[in-house]
This record gives sequence, structure tokens and C-alpha cells, in this order.
Amino acid sequence: MNSRKTAAAIAVTVALGLAATACGSSDSGSGGSGGNAKADAGLTSIVNKTDKKGGTVTYEHSSGPDSLDPGNTYYGWVQNFSRLYARALVTFKPAAGKDSLQLVPDLATGLGKASPDAKTWTYTLRKGVKFDDGTVITSKDVKWAIERSNFAPEALSNGPTYFKAYLAGGDKYKGPYKDKSPDGLKSIETPDDSTIVFHLNKPFADMDYLAAFSQTAPVPAKADKGAAYVQHMVSSGPYKFASYSESRGATLVRNPQWDPKTDPVRKALPDKIVLNLNINPTTVDEHLLNDTSTADINGTGLQSKTQPKILVKPAEKAKTDNPYAGALQYLALNVNVKPFDNIDCRKAVQYVTDKAGMVDSIGGSVKGDPATTVIPPTVAGYKKFDLYATPGNKGDVAKAKEYLAKCGKPKGFKTTLTARSDRPDEVLNATQLQQTLKKINITADIKTFPADKYFTDFAGVPAWVHKNNAGMMMMAWGADWPTGYGFLDQIVDGTAIKASGGTNLMELNDKAINAELVKGIGTVDTTARNAIWGDVDQKVMENASVVPLFYRKNLLYRPTSAANVTVTDAYLGMYDYVLMTSTKK
Repeated sequence: MNSRKTAAAIAVTVALGLAATACGSSDSGSGGSGGNAKADAGLTSIVNKTDKKGGTVTYEHSSGPDSLDPGNTYYGWVQNFSRLYARALVTFKPAAGKDSLQLVPDLATGLGKASPDAKTWTYTLRKGVKFDDGTVITSKDVKWAIERSNFAPEALSNGPTYFKAYLAGGDKYKGPYKDKSPDGLKSIETPDDSTIVFHLNKPFADMDYLAAFSQTAPVPAKADKGAAYVQHMVSSGPYKFASYSESRGATLVRNPQWDPKTDPVRKALPDKIVLNLNINPTTVDEHLLNDTSTADINGTGLQSKTQPKILVKPAEKAKTDNPYAGALQYLALNVNVKPFDNIDCRKAVQYVTDKAGMVDSIGGSVKGDPATTVIPPTVAGYKKFDLYATPGNKGDVAKAKEYLAKCGKPKGFKTTLTARSDRPDEVLNATQLQQTLKKINITADIKTFPADKYFTDFAGVPAWVHKNNAGMMMMAWGADWPTGYGFLDQIVDGTAIKASGGTNLMELNDKAINAELVKGIGTVDTTARNAIWGDVDQKVMENASVVPLFYRKNLLYRPTSAANVTVTDAYLGMYDYVLMTSTKK
């Protein structure tokens, strides 16, 4: 009921405001940051463009990161933000529109050079790049970074493990903290200080995308303290940490060892960057509207109850961008928690879910469109289909009851539904789903947890999930990189199931799906490879353990003082933090 009231309030307020605007104003395209910017200007252009150095950029977040350590993070906003202090081998071009999807050399002099079978990849590092302590960066620092990030789950468990899965011998290597041999993982060669060679156990056509992960940002072995490294990180980018607190945030200042001659990617305009953590979500919005902060660094947009304040005022709406996030909001049904080990019980939930109602509950079409597939339409490999169609995407109670009977639960059952406490829209979705499930006598007990602990301590920990009967888990996912493999692998491949920090919340471990993922990433032809991703998507939906809710859109807001503002398609439709600066001191 609360969800419906919220949606109704937003709809009425927006309608009344727009009606008044139509009668009394013709100023629908002005007033954005930069003076004349219009709504959605940041989708295709750089708003409030400047080359002026100086100023302080202030970011805020309602919770916190999984980690700011480049080798121990999986959050999209950290991948984006970490480029300010950690240079990966390659990166996405800081640019507007589709140009933001282009991979460009960063720490390396060029993109990877592949062998004909795509199993050996070579990168050459730029010469003269230094850490913030003045030490010259070498290929051995990159090798160490990859070894620690992928092979030391006892210390660093948050990030993806693509390197572990694809490097030859990766399944046996124990990581740099346990394996003290001077050669480390032999499938990563460093024949000289400027060259690094990767020997893979199978073809991998997306290697340059993997090289863009922050895991390839160099880490000096002498400074590495495992999980504690985040307290005293060594910078390879234009900014270094002046202060850091896990609960309060961080302050970054200029790195005097950074040489713009060795870095064609970054202009590094602001003098200081402040990151404030654990700010109430509503307060984050208020600070944006009051122009006391530069951006909500999470990049997921304004809260539902803030939207009416913006959408009904032309001058305020002109300061917004409403991109697709390249992300899916979905419900994960754990196949190892009864009764969801029965596919018909899973199908019952597929049919009863009111996807249109979920979108309405958080503010309507500015927040997303009802989803029927795992891969969003903006990601390469998308194939349009709907295996569990319902009228108007509002659910089909009769069909759902039919499948409940098939799975032996005609009277319903009880389960636990998890969500992230500091994501109000996700909690609204969970509450709306809870009410919908009552129509078929499924009782869902909602348990909420902070986002920064959601995967490490709760939903991403199979032992906790099983013990607490968490059959349903709210989940959102964006592409690791904008291809079908970059989207699917870490949420549907059986190898992504971890003891802690896992993102395959369904614990889906289907041999056919796993095999198709391997086949696809080894397929050199792009058209054929994309077709395979569509087929994998359909197989996942046939399993019925993923309930797609909606393809997410973000209503972003750019304060007047924010400069060089543009949406990057490479990082889930958030603003590009390498470009962003501020006119405020």
C-alpha cells in the first residue's frame, strides 16, 4: 500500500506541475548547469565544459564501497572513481555519448597484442610513470596487482576472478601471500620492466575489457598489506589519498609525481576531491539540489520522493539526465533453498510478479522499463523474448497458482526476502513484491542490510543464505563491460559462486550454461559471439531462477557548480568522474 501511495503521489504531483507549466511558461529548455543546458544534454555532450584548473569536487554516498582498494572492488562507481588514483593497463575514453565505450591505452602504450588463437596477450607499459612515492612503475607491479586481486580470497574477496579463471595454471596458484616463489604465477610473464605477457588456458576475445579493470592498476609488493592496504594505498594516478576513513570517507589531493606527459587520458582539473560516505539518501539529494555537493557518486539517481521536486520545474528538469544504466534490477531465487529447488515454484514467482507495479512504485518510467530478459537492450548480445509473459507486465495470479500446485505447494509457503537497507527504491520494490506474493499465499519476511555488507556478509554468502532460508534476494547488476559476457559471467556462471562476496546469488551452476559461456568468449567472430550471449540469456530464463524486474534508468542531477559533466555508457550510465570538475573552491 505504501508503494502505491508513493507512485500515486509522484504521478499526481508531476501531472499538476506539468499542467501549470504548460499554461504559464515557455522556459522548458533552459536553466541547466552551464547556463543553457537542457534535460539529457549530458547523454550526448559535455555540459558546462571547461579547461580551468582548481576547485574542489565533493562526492557523497548513502553507504560506502565494498572497498576503495583497486584490487578488492566490484562496484561500478569504484571502477569509475578509482581511475583518479589507479591507472589500469587500458581504460574507457573519458568522452560523451557512444565515444565513452571506446577502449584507449592508459598505463600501457596501446591495446593488447593478441596471438592468432587469442590465448596470448602482450601489453607494453609507458616509461617514466611513477608511484606517488617517486618509485618507477614496472610490469612486476602490474603482475603483483593481478596476483593479489584474483588469487588471495583470504584477504581480498570482493572483486571478480576473471584472471584466475582464464590464466593458465590459475586453478592451482595459491596467491602471492601464500606462494613465496620469486616467479609467482608463471602464466604472467614480465620479460622486462615495460612488458607483461598473459598466457591463457583458453581463447578470450574480450581481453582488453578485462585489462581495463582496476585490478590491473599497479601495486608495489613492498607496500602491500593485504586487506589493510586500503588504509595506505600508493597512487599511480593524478591524485593521492590525503586521508581515508572506512566510515567517513576520503580526501584526495594532487599527486606531485604524476606527469601529464605520460597520461593522455586525464586532465586532472580539480585541486581536491572529497568523498563523504554514509550520508542519508535524502540528504544526498538535498545537497545536490542546494549545490553543496557535485554528484551522488553511486550514480543511481535521485530518490523517488525527490523526483517531483525536479520534474515539475523546467529550470530544475533542465539539470537532469535520464540514461539507461546498462543494468538490470532483478529477483534472485536461490536454487539450493527450498522450495526454490523446484523449478515450478520458481515459475510461480515468475508469473505472479507485477513488474509494471514495481516501476510505478519507485516513480515510473524515469526509473526504468519492465524487463523480460537478463541482458538489457543496451548491451551487445541482447535478444528480445519473454518466456513468462503476463498482461501489461502486471502478473498473472491464476498462472502462478497453477505452477504452485505443480510444485506441491498449493497453499503457499514462507521464505526470506533480502534487500539493501540504504537503497530506498530497492526496499520499496521488496515491499511491493511482498504484497504481491500474498495473492498466492507466499509469505516473504523482508530482511534488509547495508549495501557495503550485502554480498560480503549476507546475500553473497551461501552458508548464511541457507541457514536463514533466504530464497529470494533483491539484486541489481550492470555489465562488467558492455558485452553479453561482461554482463552474464559473474552472475550466472557456476564458477562465480563464492564462500563470501559472491554475486551469483541464485547459486546457478548449470553445465550447459557454463559451457556456452566458455564457447562464446572463445568465438572470435563478433556477430556469432553476440548470438551466443542471447542463447545463454534464454537458457537462464528457462531455468527460472532469475526474475527480471526492470531495465534500470537513472535520473541524474547536475548542480550548477558541476563542470565537465557527461554520462559514460561504459560505467552503468553514471557521470564520468575522470572528466568531472567543479567551479567551487
